[in-house]
Amino acid sequence: MGAEREARACAAFYGSRGLAPTVLSCLRCLRHFAGSTAKRCKEKHLEEALQLTRALSEGLQALGEAETRPLLCCVLAFQMEATSSCSSFQKLEQMVTQLAVGKEALLAQEVDTLLSGLALQGEVLSPEDLQSVSMFLEESSLGRQHWRQNLPLLLQRLASTLHWVLQGQPTPGSTWGYLVIKACLQVFQVLPKDVAPLVWSTSGKSETLQSLLGLLLEVAWGKALNKDTRLLAGTALSMLVNTAPQPQHGASAVLTLFQLPNRGTGELKFGELVVEVPPVLEPDGLEKLVLTRGVLTCCKMDILSCQLEGLPNKACLLLDVVFPAVCALTREQKDCHYYCFQACALWLQRLREGLAALWHLTGTHVLAQDSELLQELTQLLWNNAETPVEGVSEFIHSSFRLLLEIYHLECQHFQDQERPLYQQMLQRVVSMPWQIKARYVPLCAIVPYMGSQQVLDAYPDLPQHLLSCLSTNHLCPAAAEAYKILVRQQCSEWRDGQRGTEEALAEQWALRWLPLLSQGLCSPLPILQSNSANHLLTWTLRQLPATQALLAAQFGGQDTMSLRAWVSVLKAQKSVAGALPLGEEALERLSRCLGTREEGVRLAALGLLCCSPNTNQPLSGTEVRLLREFLPLNLNCDSSSFRQLLQAAVRKALVRLRDSSLAQLRGKAPRRSGPAQGAEQLARAVGFVEWLLQLSIASLSPGSNYQRKKTALLLLAAVLETCTDTWSPDRKKGQPPRTMATLLSYARQRGCWDFFSQPNLLALLSCLQDSTNEIRDLASELLVRYFPSTFPEPIAQALFQLAQDTLGSPRVQEAEAGSVLMKTILQKSNSGTMKSLSLEAGAALTLPSRGLCFAQHLLHVLQAQYKVARQDLLRAAATAPMHGAIAALRRCLLQVPEVAVSMQAAELVQSWQELLTCLVTTVRDITSLLLGALQSQQGPGADEQAAAPSFAEMGNAIGSLIMLGKGQGQEEEESDSVLLSEEHSLILTCCWVSVKEIGLLLGGLAELLLSPALPAEVGPLLPLPTLQMATRVFQEILLRCRHWGAVEGCSMGFTKFCAALLNHPDLELQAIPRAVLEQGLEALGGPRSSSITRRAAGFPMLFLCIVSGEAPAQARPLLTRCIQTLLSLAATALPQDWDQTLDLPQVCALHVLQTLVRGAGLGGAVLCHATPMMALALRGLGSPCWAMRNAAIQLFSALTSRLLGQPWSHRDGCPSEGLSLHAFLGQHPKLGAVLLGELKVATAPTSGGPRLHPGLHAVLTLLAQLQPGADIASSSSAPFLEPLLGLAESPIYAVRAMAAKALVPVVAPPQRCRLLLQLAQQLPAAPGQIRSHNAVHGHLLQIQALLSCATGTGGLSAEALHPVALQLEARGWLLTPAQRCPLVRAAFLQVLALLPASFSPGFAQYIHDTISTELGSLLQGAKSGCAEPQVGSAVLHQTMAHFVCSEAARLGDSERIAAVCSLLQQPNPDIQLAILTWVIAGEGGSCNEVEKALGLTLLESLQSVLQERRDKEFLRLYLEALLHLYRDPLSWSQEASSKLQGSSRSCLEMLLHMVEAECPGPDLLFQALCAASLLLAHQCGDEDAALVERWCAALEECSRSAGSELLRLAAARSLQLAGPSVLQPSLRAARPSLVPVTLRLINMAIHLLQDEEREVRHEASGFASLLQQSPGELLQDGCIFVQDNVGLQSLLELLLGEFGEHPETFNSLLQHIPVLDVRSVVEELEANKAASLYKEDEPNVFAEPAVLAQQLLPVLVQLLEQAPTGSPVHASALQWLEATGPGVLRDLQYCKHCWSQGPAARWGMKALGCAKLHTALAVLLVRAWLVAQVLRVLGEGATTTPGLGCGSQELEQELELVQGLLVQHGLAPVPKQDNAPEELAPLLGTDSSRHAAV
Repeated sequence: MGAEREARACAAFYGSRGLAPTVLSCLRCLRHFAGSTAKRCKEKHLEEALQLTRALSEGLQALGEAETRPLLCCVLAFQMEATSSCSSFQKLEQMVTQLAVGKEALLAQEVDTLLSGLALQGEVLSPEDLQSVSMFLEESSLGRQHWRQNLPLLLQRLASTLHWVLQGQPTPGSTWGYLVIKACLQVFQVLPKDVAPLVWSTSGKSETLQSLLGLLLEVAWGKALNKDTRLLAGTALSMLVNTAPQPQHGASAVLTLFQLPNRGTGELKFGELVVEVPPVLEPDGLEKLVLTRGVLTCCKMDILSCQLEGLPNKACLLLDVVFPAVCALTREQKDCHYYCFQACALWLQRLREGLAALWHLTGTHVLAQDSELLQELTQLLWNNAETPVEGVSEFIHSSFRLLLEIYHLECQHFQDQERPLYQQMLQRVVSMPWQIKARYVPLCAIVPYMGSQQVLDAYPDLPQHLLSCLSTNHLCPAAAEAYKILVRQQCSEWRDGQRGTEEALAEQWALRWLPLLSQGLCSPLPILQSNSANHLLTWTLRQLPATQALLAAQFGGQDTMSLRAWVSVLKAQKSVAGALPLGEEALERLSRCLGTREEGVRLAALGLLCCSPNTNQPLSGTEVRLLREFLPLNLNCDSSSFRQLLQAAVRKALVRLRDSSLAQLRGKAPRRSGPAQGAEQLARAVGFVEWLLQLSIASLSPGSNYQRKKTALLLLAAVLETCTDTWSPDRKKGQPPRTMATLLSYARQRGCWDFFSQPNLLALLSCLQDSTNEIRDLASELLVRYFPSTFPEPIAQALFQLAQDTLGSPRVQEAEAGSVLMKTILQKSNSGTMKSLSLEAGAALTLPSRGLCFAQHLLHVLQAQYKVARQDLLRAAATAPMHGAIAALRRCLLQVPEVAVSMQAAELVQSWQELLTCLVTTVRDITSLLLGALQSQQGPGADEQAAAPSFAEMGNAIGSLIMLGKGQGQEEEESDSVLLSEEHSLILTCCWVSVKEIGLLLGGLAELLLSPALPAEVGPLLPLPTLQMATRVFQEILLRCRHWGAVEGCSMGFTKFCAALLNHPDLELQAIPRAVLEQGLEALGGPRSSSITRRAAGFPMLFLCIVSGEAPAQARPLLTRCIQTLLSLAATALPQDWDQTLDLPQVCALHVLQTLVRGAGLGGAVLCHATPMMALALRGLGSPCWAMRNAAIQLFSALTSRLLGQPWSHRDGCPSEGLSLHAFLGQHPKLGAVLLGELKVATAPTSGGPRLHPGLHAVLTLLAQLQPGADIASSSSAPFLEPLLGLAESPIYAVRAMAAKALVPVVAPPQRCRLLLQLAQQLPAAPGQIRSHNAVHGHLLQIQALLSCATGTGGLSAEALHPVALQLEARGWLLTPAQRCPLVRAAFLQVLALLPASFSPGFAQYIHDTISTELGSLLQGAKSGCAEPQVGSAVLHQTMAHFVCSEAARLGDSERIAAVCSLLQQPNPDIQLAILTWVIAGEGGSCNEVEKALGLTLLESLQSVLQERRDKEFLRLYLEALLHLYRDPLSWSQEASSKLQGSSRSCLEMLLHMVEAECPGPDLLFQALCAASLLLAHQCGDEDAALVERWCAALEECSRSAGSELLRLAAARSLQLAGPSVLQPSLRAARPSLVPVTLRLINMAIHLLQDEEREVRHEASGFASLLQQSPGELLQDGCIFVQDNVGLQSLLELLLGEFGEHPETFNSLLQHIPVLDVRSVVEELEANKAASLYKEDEPNVFAEPAVLAQQLLPVLVQLLEQAPTGSPVHASALQWLEATGPGVLRDLQYCKHCWSQGPAARWGMKALGCAKLHTALAVLLVRAWLVAQVLRVLGEGATTTPGLGCGSQELEQELELVQGLLVQHGLAPVPKQDNAPEELAPLLGTDSSRHAAV
């Protein structure tokens, strides 16, 4: 702390002088700078100190050196301690320069003195010293001057330090060696003229530098383990080369370095320096990369391009030495792909820099067209363009651009007109499948050189391919970049050529790109729509503003997709142009978007309201009004992404409100706004934030559902983050402005923005008791971050008592809530609060640290619980389980920053050591107790059993524990029950959750306390014995645990534990994981008496955790050792006789290997060992041991996932993984040889007939997951073609099928047509030519696979496939009965179905006739009963039926359509099922005529089908197909009604009877109810009232919350299908008899709109949407369907408008307001019974009775107010009042009694989080308000009601009093100022003005 000492001395020196105030302020800033940890704080304090220094400069100039020296020395001391930050050092350098104006000599003297202390003779420089050396060399001119004068001494110190580091190897993760080499590099770079004589001059040769050179070579050759250190050594060597006075000397030295790896040991002559070449310790190839990358990074161009002496053909380093090295590096499969391709990109950069010099040297092209250099370079880039290693793609991209730029410059220089490289590269791009991301990189690079038109002419499918890429996340950026480059190039060409207007440019753009953008923006795929809007639309409008009119006209429709696209265009336009004026029609359309059912449309419209290019642009009145309407209706959305995007949009709006208000207060508002407008704007902003705050707080009630609470918390977080003055130093964005206090003061003067009020605090505290982690953690974060630093003492005490109680709950959620409460109390308390809490071990209160005191308390609690568990585990699991206390310890120790700081305090080290040691000892004892208890071992012998117990053993052990807990005489009556008793579950939960928490706790402690960043003087808080004890705990858990959740949690902790140990400088700690690994490997291969991999999920995880802990930058020796040992063990021959009940060591090794491969922490590190593991897996598949085969297939699956990555999105049923076979083989050439070898063995001829090859199917599966590559003559995938073609003859069907799929990636797209023709020619032309049916079938499958791929997006045209079609026509007999195998005929027909447009008309008719004859004979045979069953015939007939249907839909021919309908009416079940499944799959949607004809046919046969009931599955499919065909209400016609021929009523009755009386199963019941609704919708007359009543009753029965989801969905869909038709006649009193049914249906819809399933709610909202349509209005696609809450509002409006006077309306709405007994809920809380492990689930967790009651209250009041006096509504209200009023009044008085004295301490805080109590109280308040309004409306006649005895005013006063009491205790929301119920808001509103800005 030299800087602090200098600061104190400086303050004392200037204390009484004139400059004292300024100097002291400057010192204060410097001290704050040194004491801050956040970068932003440091920069802030340093900037203030710099400003003060400038003010001091003039005063110091008048003083002498003695007066200036103290301040100068002080600042230099701070600068010396700031050498780890370049920016801080630079600012301090500015300060010392400013202070030393006129006294430069003094400054130089002080710098010399300071730096001389670093360079004492013979000492080793510390890392801090090395940083100082580097920083002064780099940033200080005086520092460079000092080191120049003391260069020999500095070199000697650097050499001594590097020698010591290489000998000692302080730690694998240490930066010591890196810093030494960095200092050497900077010496060579900054002082080249001073270093040059020491290297290149005979007289000046330096022995020290010679020694340093040898040490650098040792580092480069692998003496240092750190990869970054080695790479930096290569850069330092190259920088030393740059000091050469002649380029030839430097080039000679580089050439010598490059020859060293091949030459071996000996002497190296480097200039005049001679050193011994060190041996390569481990030849990993990295030494070549070190030299190559170093030379390319910094070697001078004249050295790289000069002619090498002694080599022919004017050779130079860059072309003849470095490039071959780069090519060799990229071919090597090492764990350094990133650096290899960085070297490749660097080589091209250097080539671009040195082109002129190289032309001068060679006199010709560097990249001549036929040169070997160009061919190798292009091959290198193409081979690695698909490398999945992160970061490599950027290097490949830049390499392609550099290559084409160099080629272009050469062609210009040599005036070449022919430039074939462009065309070759474009052809290769076009030949690659669109799914390959790498093709778009060279495409983007080509466009500027070839021109957009030439590229698009050669690649006409490019727009469609770009659209396909936009629907795939990993391809989207590449596609967007290609679009932008093409459009930019087109604009440039159009402007240069035609010089047209912007409108003309927009028209030109639209010809090519408008269809693409329109299709993307209107796509039903959210990802495609979003990517099109985000990546293309905004950029297009910015580039071509005139396109806005074209886009707006394109999206003028009223369907959902057009609305979404329209909003996207407006939003993009607004982001480009700023404010967006909208007319009345546009505002109405925007309001519809805000209320639509589609979340994407709503979010887009919300984004339009909230976004703005300028954050200080205020929200208009229209925007605020629409937001106020929108937000309350969208709080309970159950989509997580919707909530996140909603928060982001609202945050933007809040930022606009805040910044515009601040600008108004500062007087910097836009000039066009006057004072009145400014005041209105401020009032609007303050009011909206206050409204949003109250809305969020009111929505946090425990009675709200999870969705509403989560959304409210997110909105509250946005409000607090944006509108409070809470500055967080660790956050880079989202900080409040410095003038925020001004706006806060303005708002609070108006009684608003009391963010931290008591009700708000209580609302967040109630969230801490929530059952979900998300709500608890987010609420705790808001409390800690924004609320005052301490809780009020009463609240803290009550919270602490609640936390104590919940920590002892057996329920995991409640115990976790207790741990969150404990952590929050610790963070929001001070020493005074701590003293008031009832902590265990009162002596601990004397401890100076709150964290230590709290941890001591929790440890005492845990020890007390452990004591109970030792005596009676059953009682402990029920009343004092340990997992809650352990979780609380984990959170308090690891997640509270203040605790981590206190652990580093020197005075507390011993106390923390004692506590942590005691903690580890306690959890060790707990682990032994719990795991031993599950093995019936609770003594010392529990540690000896290595394997986990079986389920039976655990069951017996738990049974014994239960008997002990209950008493010996009480035995289980049903011991053979298959269900676990609650006692079993209690013990299991206690054991597994506690074990999981222990693993997480120990791992987190090691990660926190073994960090290298901790100061050394603190000492080890976890001594070696404690760490060894923790290691044994982990081993015990992982070896003896069976529960995967516990294993997973423990594994997370053990991984952190091992990482902390392996990266610690202490060698003893590093040895702990290594020893555990060796023990595990020894146990794996040794004999055993039980199974340890199949019976203990944790054993393989033991290995994964250890090797995952290795630093990624290191060589991973533990991983290599582990995998090599496992490979060797797994390859060992099986014994002759093995016990099937035990795991073989070989099987265990395979299980561990697959665990390592699947481990996410290892990433691609295991790919280095992929080839031997794949060979092992394929051998294992042929093992005679089942367990070996099972383990091998798991390993193979894991390897496949790791090699290929996770599959990307699927589109049109085609996987779009991006890796081609060619790229796969280029990355893994040895693996390719293994796969090819397996194929060749499988296809090799055998003497004894066909043999099984177990590994064959696996190889084919792997190949089938790859993509086709480009057409390359020398492709490495070519050898795979012949074996795959040979597998067509395999006798195994699965092999033939998979071989066909595997053939697709082997054949390049340009070669498909040729191979298809070849395969077609191999098909037999006549029956006598069949050699093997298997071969014919296999060839057909291969043709089908190739055609399926070739006829997709960008596939082959019909003309290209015509030769193939001709060959198939010649073999048409394969479709006839002459071909006896039905499967061959079916495969041939499937091939023909893929070429419908390529056949001649005659052959097409031949196919039709053949199928018709076959199906006709089939029907005749069925009638005569002589049909001969044949294997595969059903498949053939179904294929034929599908073909007939598809052809009818394709051609639209009436004759073919009639044939399909005829087939459907025939009794053959196979054909009928085939047609029905074809209909349901939606394949007929392209032809309306087919769907219409089939629908009429189904209606015509409906009655007979319902009467026959031959098969439930057939009936289900029949009804589903009927509903699919009439899914659009407009598709029903008069013809459809006539087809029923009077059977409609009969069919309806049969369907209703099926629903009412039969039990057909939920699937058939769903279809039956929906079909009945479809028929009822088109037959609803007066005579059908009984059927309507039955239908309504069936719907009510199905819509019950306790019913299945499918039945509720059936009710909601039926309501949408027939509800509007039933309701429309009852509107406007047309048919009063239907009103009761109408009210029942509306009630049912209100109920279903509260359903927990989103699909049910959506169907119910569809019903509400259809009711808004007028009877004659045409239905529109999608846009009329409103959001659920908007639908609820519309239903309530309908009730008010149409049925307000009906007496049943009032009573029907009252049904939705439940009657809850407040007294019983309170008594249950007071009883405080012990919690059971499980509690009964609510039937509907989404429903919110309290919220719905509050929504219904204003409707009920309006019903009363608009009804005339004496009406039936008033009579109904009076009846309700008489029945309900007295009970409501009693409940109010009970609440007043309970809470007027204050709730009892033991349950008051618990009541805060009780959902049942909050719901009961909220409903009570609603009912009380309703009673008051009934009394007010009915007047004196109601006051005489028995049991009331009060009027409306007295009741309102009582209600206000009770509500005020509840508000004080956080049990009710703060009432509005007028304290009156709100009026029902209209669904949609429009602004009164004609135009409004959005």
